[in-house]
Amino acid sequence: MPVSSLPSKYGIGSLGKSAYAFIDFLDATGQTCWQVLPLNPTSYGDSPYQSPASQAGNPYFIDLDILAQKGLLTKTELGTQKNSAKRIDYGWLFNTRYAILRAAYARFSANKEYRAFIRKNAVWLEDYALFMALKVHYGFCQWTDWLPQHRDYRQARLCASEFEKEMDFWRWCQFEFFAQWHALADYAHKKGIKIIGDMPIYVAHDSVDVWAAPEQFLLDGQFLPTVVAGCPPDGFSPDGQLWGNPIYNWHLMEQQNFSWWMARVSGAFRLYDILRIDHFRGFAGFYNVPYGETTARNGKWDPAPGIALFRTLKKTYPKAKIIAEDLGFITDDVRELLEDTGFPGMKMLHFAFYDEDSENLPRMYTTKNCVVYSASHDSDCTYTWQKDLRGDARKRFNRECPRDLSRHRTYDLIEFALRSCANLAMVPLQDYLNLSNEEGRMNIPATAEGNWSWRVSPRYDTPALREKILSLAVKTKRTK
Repeated sequence: MPVSSLPSKYGIGSLGKSAYAFIDFLDATGQTCWQVLPLNPTSYGDSPYQSPASQAGNPYFIDLDILAQKGLLTKTELGTQKNSAKRIDYGWLFNTRYAILRAAYARFSANKEYRAFIRKNAVWLEDYALFMALKVHYGFCQWTDWLPQHRDYRQARLCASEFEKEMDFWRWCQFEFFAQWHALADYAHKKGIKIIGDMPIYVAHDSVDVWAAPEQFLLDGQFLPTVVAGCPPDGFSPDGQLWGNPIYNWHLMEQQNFSWWMARVSGAFRLYDILRIDHFRGFAGFYNVPYGETTARNGKWDPAPGIALFRTLKKTYPKAKIIAEDLGFITDDVRELLEDTGFPGMKMLHFAFYDEDSENLPRMYTTKNCVVYSASHDSDCTYTWQKDLRGDARKRFNRECPRDLSRHRTYDLIEFALRSCANLAMVPLQDYLNLSNEEGRMNIPATAEGNWSWRVSPRYDTPALREKILSLAVKTKRTK
């Protein structure tokens, strides 16, 4: 359940009352984990997987009512932020939310907690604050279009004092975000619920991550990528997927003992109990396309030093709990990397019925060390997916997934997941609500518009739904 999709009268989910109510809902239904999408800020395209800052939290998630309780906003100001539209309007948020946050910041007086936060997080926070101050200065254009003295990170740091006032606003946004998030996470922990976060493998080119450390990426003399990330053509996408993210300078990273990655993972575990690493196969071998190509057809595969990275990670963070998103084009080198790390991989039931003995079928699982999903943020809602099944796939679904005529097939697939031997089973709230794509789809990969905007109905939490979810958890021995 994405934070952005939680009920809210202010246009997007937040870390306030509805988030606490959702944790109560999880507790009442016997759940043990809440998986969220990346909590980082969003930018052009609204995707949390294309963030301008991999270490920062999304200011849109700062709860306005909490700010009002602190005396930083008035009721009149809160009234200007009300938006009950059925979908998230990111353009409206961009044009209105920062103005109200600035009004709250103007009333804030720096205290001991604030100064301690700045000291503790200075390694990433100062770069982020300067990057965002410069973004404002240049009208939010890409950093590669800034003047040379600001485009070059080392030169920009020398003139940071010119932007101190604006930088402090962005520091404060992070202070508020993390204060609210940690209070919410503590509440979840008291209820026995762990939070699973999501770390995209790549970062956006237009990000503080690339601006502040260009040597860690394959860039040319103008700081533009020489190659970009993507996926090769397949039966679903004849042109492949052109993501556009810059590729890592893996040779340098390995020479530096992956210090950039260790800092990034450390930041992720400031937020989450368990970390799902997206596109895990990219750590074994990555698909890259020459910069400037309009499709991913002319890309190639190159090896990545995955096992060296994860050995360093395990040595640095021996207690880290990680899930590997090992879906997609999986080859022997990816399977070997997964086995060497010992991380649990993912099983997706939507993929389970297109082959006779698919490795996604529960009867084919060779280990409990995996996480099974009924569906994901990138897939159809199960209601629509099963409705559209045809041919042999439909026959296999009907044969493999036991049917209960007293309920919808969506719930049959959910129970199919819960009854598997996988150590963890995850179900999107959209599936428990039995929503169609029109009502609840979150993202359609390789499309640029209309994604990431799903909002759940404020009336989702009913006694009937609680009973359905709890009874399934008890029946399949998945309760706390």
